[in-house]
Amino acid sequence: MKIPKTTKRYCPYCKKKTSQKIKLVSTGAKRGTLTRGSISRAKSRGRGRGIGNKGKWGSKPAISKNKRKSKTTKKTNFMYTCQTCKKSKYQKKGIRMGKQIQE
Repeated sequence: MKIPKTTKRYCPYCKKKTSQKIKLVSTGAKRGTLTRGSISRAKSRGRGRGIGNKGKWGSKPAISKNKRKSKTTKKTNFMYTCQTCKKSKYQKKGIRMGKQIQE
């Protein structure tokens, strides 16, 4: 699905229909490395050390390439920037598609 770079849309700040520029924005924030339940945090706390079976922290076989990722595309959000007042407004819903903005 291809989308033009500019479109005419209602601007809530100008309170009228204006031409707006479309920009791609990522859908969500990336999780940090030391979040609760992360492997790097558990390893820094000393899990998976010592003698015997390491269980969850032990060596695992290599995962095949097909099992690594199930989705082929990422969800994207659009940010609309008004050309007159230069204020931006998000489109809340993310759409899963391949090629987004037309050249």
